[in-house]
Amino acid sequence: MVSFLNDYAPLIVSMVLGALMGLSLYLPLMAGQLSLASPGFYALGGYVAAILSTKVFPSNDGLFPLHWLLLEMIIAGVISGILGVAVGIPALRLRGIYLAIATIAFVEILRVLSLNLEITGGAVGIFAIPQPFSTPLEYLWIALPLLGISMALLYRLERIRVGRALIAIREDELAADAMGINPTYYKVLAFTLGAILAGVVGVVSAHFLNTWNARQGTFDASIIYLTSVLIGGTKTFWGPVLGGMTFTALPEILRSLADISGLPSWLSQFLREARLIIFGSLIIVGTIFFPQGLITPALFQRGNRHQKQPVKIQP
Repeated sequence: MVSFLNDYAPLIVSMVLGALMGLSLYLPLMAGQLSLASPGFYALGGYVAAILSTKVFPSNDGLFPLHWLLLEMIIAGVISGILGVAVGIPALRLRGIYLAIATIAFVEILRVLSLNLEITGGAVGIFAIPQPFSTPLEYLWIALPLLGISMALLYRLERIRVGRALIAIREDELAADAMGINPTYYKVLAFTLGAILAGVVGVVSAHFLNTWNARQGTFDASIIYLTSVLIGGTKTFWGPVLGGMTFTALPEILRSLADISGLPSWLSQFLREARLIIFGSLIIVGTIFFPQGLITPALFQRGNRHQKQPVKIQP
């Protein structure tokens, strides 16, 4: 078991980080907002960590101190939250595909800025980011608690007044507004919470990958995370967790299949390069056969056999 964990530690950590990114996309979806801005905040958080750890915080030949890592997470969360409010207030006046286009434009703006600013390393990026742990497996000491805390907060959020307001807006915004719920406030709140989570995940990812560049926050990443949420399920936070882990592991599974001895060379090459094709196929199949995702709230509800049947009144 220990050998398995050591061999697949990078993949396991990446799956946990993928689940967290799925949750960051799920938060705006709680209010019915199709936002694709999470990779932009993810890239922003990574740049905050890369710049602070290589240019600001004191470094030595040992491991990067954990208290500096926690401070980076706080700083990235604050910056992402402020930017989330600044972007969310005007952008969330849009709906549906128009909001998706606006958030894609936001991601592209951040990518172009990172390609042209000297502080971000331009197209080359920032290398030699100091690491707080000596082995990839030890990153689970940060990633797993972060995932557990995020899931616990979302579990609680779905059961308090704020969560019920978000769900009401998702189901029928006009009816929610008529009941006294402020749609703009709650949509901006959900968008900002998702931005904070994505920024914090970016900090952990930057140290984990040891390098950071503009390729970390792209339109392709937006589609991958959206796919993970749609296939996993958009009605409960368990869906993005399952989807994020699955779609993070899928490329590695395809790569392993491609390396099986005895396969024709053309098939091996296809399996290595067919990731986006498979993603697109899964979106189509999932939309047709699982319109609410693989995980729905009904899976966590008890059976109907113990529920009282409605009394029929004879005329």
